[in-house]
Amino acid sequence: MQPDLVIRGGTLADGDGGPLHEADVSIVGDRIWQVGKVPDAGRKEIDARGLLVTPGWVDIHTHYDGQVTWDSQVTPSSIHGTTTVLMGNCGVGFAPVKPEDQARLIRLMEGVEDIPGAALHAGLDWSWRSFGEYLDAIDSRPHDINIATQIPHGAVRLFVMGERGARREPATSLEIARMRAIVRDGVRQGALGFSTTRTMVHLTADGEPTPTLGAADAEMLAIADGLREAGAGVLQWVSDFTDLDHEFGLLERLIETSGRPLSFSLVESERAPDQWRALLARLEAAAERGLPIKGQVQGRPVGLMIGLQGSVHPYVGRPAYEAISQRPLAERVRIMRTPEVRAALLAEAPATETFFASAIAGAYHKMFELGDPPNYEPAPDDSVGAQALRKERDPEDLVFDLLTADGGKGFLFFPLLNYTGFDLENARGMMLSPHTVFGLSDGGAHVGAICDVSVPTFMLTHWCRDRTRGERLDPAFVIRSQTRDTAEAVGLLDRGRIARGYRADLNVIDYARLRLKPPHMVYDLPAGARRLMQEAEGYVATIVGGEVIYREGQPTGALPGQLIRGHQPRPWP
Repeated sequence: MQPDLVIRGGTLADGDGGPLHEADVSIVGDRIWQVGKVPDAGRKEIDARGLLVTPGWVDIHTHYDGQVTWDSQVTPSSIHGTTTVLMGNCGVGFAPVKPEDQARLIRLMEGVEDIPGAALHAGLDWSWRSFGEYLDAIDSRPHDINIATQIPHGAVRLFVMGERGARREPATSLEIARMRAIVRDGVRQGALGFSTTRTMVHLTADGEPTPTLGAADAEMLAIADGLREAGAGVLQWVSDFTDLDHEFGLLERLIETSGRPLSFSLVESERAPDQWRALLARLEAAAERGLPIKGQVQGRPVGLMIGLQGSVHPYVGRPAYEAISQRPLAERVRIMRTPEVRAALLAEAPATETFFASAIAGAYHKMFELGDPPNYEPAPDDSVGAQALRKERDPEDLVFDLLTADGGKGFLFFPLLNYTGFDLENARGMMLSPHTVFGLSDGGAHVGAICDVSVPTFMLTHWCRDRTRGERLDPAFVIRSQTRDTAEAVGLLDRGRIARGYRADLNVIDYARLRLKPPHMVYDLPAGARRLMQEAEGYVATIVGGEVIYREGQPTGALPGQLIRGHQPRPWP
């Protein structure tokens, strides 16, 4: 059988975590056919001598729930070698839905995930009502990469309870039974699982807590029973863990009831700097009891991009800024630079009403110039506050100059989470735990404030090659962690490895010149809405289902991505 594609002579990181080695890879259709020495010529070939060949990245924490209904390019994820994404995280999404709740779901997504409401109103056609119909709507559009999704608790609660659900009222026994049935049927129709959020950080665009905050244990356990009835699916959880004993105990009960794996967001926060250690200890104890539970972790700071084009900067909420906030950027910057407006802005107190605003208010010691290439592990002496001290300047005055430079298009980097010690050593500790899994890129979300979708590329460039402020990580470990490990964590056993029978989702990478470019703002969402974008150099080819979808960072136009419906079994040997 003549292979459709042969990748010749690459340095193979096969996803199993073993030593890198030279090998050919042949592909027939959408599957890997041979790994080793391939004697037959392929219909097409890629010369990978001197290049790194990996499985495609499997990103299990994204929010492309709206974008995939109007866009065939799942960017920025596909730009960074990701070949499979899992959406529907954090309990927010767009199905099931009643017509009268469409606007409410948009406000929920806009608030929790910072996706512009104007884009969602313009882009969503609402051609579905049930979760199964939503899957059909996604499937009707071709995509560059593979897409899976989960059933969002917020949408389920609104569908069943309406206004009462939005007000977070307790569900009746009949309503709980309906939620259980919706989740059960959604998993049978192809959802990979169910997600919810129980954190006060997540608010609607109206500033209200999410419908799922404080949902009763009985409601959660009934939904877990729906997964048991379906015999499949995973649980994804976000919580503040303020009552650690009760909340973690509930997670254990959900796993015991459903018999299904669960993962939750695990980060280091200044508000509770040692909580991550306590949660790791609980994870270890739960694993010893045989419970399949993981913490989703990220290998760099969850970082805010502070800039006048974005949704987070020091002047949001200040009266002198709000008076001009709707004007075009160039005009806004011109007015801000006038002596009278500049003086007024700097004299006004920063707003602290929102989580992001209160985090950055006066925190000049945690604001950094990102640079090119971006530096995501900056030292304290690199901060704007430290610069201002050396220059004997007011730090707010310096921040003003930095944010209004380059026509107001620049950004400052603010490490919000995973950076209490001003390095990534604690993130390293979380990543190395056998009870965690890589996640939390938030691809498709926080489009005006966070650009962490490039984390898979960062893991190779920073942790494996460029890091100077601590130990590095083995490339084989990092590649396994964001391919095989993430795929297996959500039941996708047919990808994440370079082995016979596995999906032919691959990256060919020029590791020596792999680099991240700085984030920048683009206005390509429906209604001309904004989103942060970040590119990379060094991805020679990204392959999905045996077809090359990117060459040297440019899309080929191929759209071989598939909608994944449910658990995928391990291939034949």
